[in-house]
Amino acid sequence: MQGVRRSPRRVTMKIDLHTHVLPREWPDLCKRYGYGGFVQLEHRGPGCARMMINGRLFREVDNRTYDLARRITDCDRLGVDVQVLSTVPVMFSYWSQPQDCHDLSRLLNDHLASVVRAHPSRFVALGTLPMQAPDLAIREMERCVKELGLAGVQIGSHVNEWNLDDPTLFPVWQAAERLGAAVFVHPWDMLGRERMAKYWLPWLVGMPAETSLAICSLVFGGVLERLPRLRVCFAHGGGAFPGTFGRIERGFHVRPDLCAVDNPKGPREYLGRIYVDSLVHDADALRSLIRLMGANRVALGSDYPFPLGEEEPGRLIESMADLSAETKERLLAGTAREFLVMEE
Repeated sequence: MQGVRRSPRRVTMKIDLHTHVLPREWPDLCKRYGYGGFVQLEHRGPGCARMMINGRLFREVDNRTYDLARRITDCDRLGVDVQVLSTVPVMFSYWSQPQDCHDLSRLLNDHLASVVRAHPSRFVALGTLPMQAPDLAIREMERCVKELGLAGVQIGSHVNEWNLDDPTLFPVWQAAERLGAAVFVHPWDMLGRERMAKYWLPWLVGMPAETSLAICSLVFGGVLERLPRLRVCFAHGGGAFPGTFGRIERGFHVRPDLCAVDNPKGPREYLGRIYVDSLVHDADALRSLIRLMGANRVALGSDYPFPLGEEEPGRLIESMADLSAETKERLLAGTAREFLVMEE
């Protein structure tokens, strides 16, 4: 894929692997497909909008979500050389009819590609797929990579009732390896949501659990073992997986009859295969993540422009005096460049 220019302001560039974007406008999807449940963006005034589902508020957003001029201004102010763009996970719409999700994916991917074409030195993009229909997902992934020039795709932590190791999804993983497509896994539609009505718990507890479930599914399910060239990155520092890795590994060794039924190799053997972003909000947590995964598997990710993100992308990494300049450069740009197969 096309190379990016190093900023003249700093020796170390910043590539933010985890950012979200929406078009400023899109068609009324409920009218387009003939049933409800889809997101619409309702502009309320200068610089603000509401994401609505069936007439109810899902999330308020500001113009950083859809205004490219504002986004580029922020990147310049925050010292971010390149943002990697992906849709907002609620847009996945895996619950919808496959042909409708495919159509929506095409709309969103065409927008992503247009942004990259307009600003090729500032943005890289990851497409979205109708994962509930693997044949359509493969077709759209091929279009993303071969026709639109996207670096890969973003997918959810599960697809309705399927975990990511479900045999139905394996052809999608095979296609990603064959195409050399980077796959960024983001939690969505969190498990146990009915017990997390208060305190923003779906985002604080559900998302980390979702991500750990997704990682364990790929490891124990043998997907990574069967596809050695597959590149997969997980949001939010791998969620709960790094903090509970000791328990996960212990479980594999003491109950292989339950954990090793689809893959005889233990989870530690895959730490060098899994990428994660750096979004953990705590220096000790980031140190532990680097010790477990290695700096060559951790990439800067801010979750721009949402409130659980890092307000100044890379500030935590840059503030840690115990990290060498080489390690910081790897975290801020090198790992993302490798994951995305970006030219120097």
